[in-house]
Amino acid sequence: MRGLAGKGALVSGGTSGIGLATARRLLEEGCTVYVCGVGEQSTADALAQLGPLGPVAGSVCDVSIPEDVVAMVSAAESFTGGVEVLANNAGVAWRESFLDITVDHWDAMTAVNLRGMFLVAQDVARRMVAAGRRGSIVNMASTNALGGEAMYAHYNATKGAVLQLTRTMAVELGPAGIRVNALCPGFIDTPLNQEIATDLPGFADEYARTNIPLRRAGSVDEVAAAYAFLASDDASFVNGTAFVVDGGQLAVM
Repeated sequence: MRGLAGKGALVSGGTSGIGLATARRLLEEGCTVYVCGVGEQSTADALAQLGPLGPVAGSVCDVSIPEDVVAMVSAAESFTGGVEVLANNAGVAWRESFLDITVDHWDAMTAVNLRGMFLVAQDVARRMVAAGRRGSIVNMASTNALGGEAMYAHYNATKGAVLQLTRTMAVELGPAGIRVNALCPGFIDTPLNQEIATDLPGFADEYARTNIPLRRAGSVDEVAAAYAFLASDDASFVNGTAFVVDGGQLAVM
């Protein structure tokens, strides 16, 4: 991708799945990368994997806690020399009937997927604006932001909100030279989705055959490539969009 080499990048939720693949891709593109994760061991394991690819560091961060976010972004700024690319990727998901969702579960979902998304994006954007630094922010949404799916009411609601947050950020930050887009993957083969499907034997294969024209789940590397594109100069006039990576899933009637 054009224009990524030498840039400072922050990947939240960058220690597993799509986030880890994105950190790897950005390192391969020549970025200096900072990642954050939710556990000491997973963060250490990710850094061990990524270390041979280029300059990378990271820390543990609960993105729902403002003080944690400020400390993490400060560390990322120091390590990278200034964050120019944010892959705002941290998120959680689980299956649960709408009628069974408790207030605690609702709050737990929104704390990471919406509050955390907002906190990280706002802190990074504030620093970009204060420094007069142009940049690209890519918020992780989902095809669930564009259509409802049973058993995911709380998840769907957070991802729909992320899409509207992204659009508003794009409008407000565009004049400062900061592009903001939402990435909307469909069914991707991630550790999180594998965990969700543990008690649903054969679900993944059947879902792909029934709902995805390409007849397979997407890979984390394919989503990472979309992150890299949206962050790069190749997407220099792409702003405020929902970029779908779903194998044609949303095209099915």
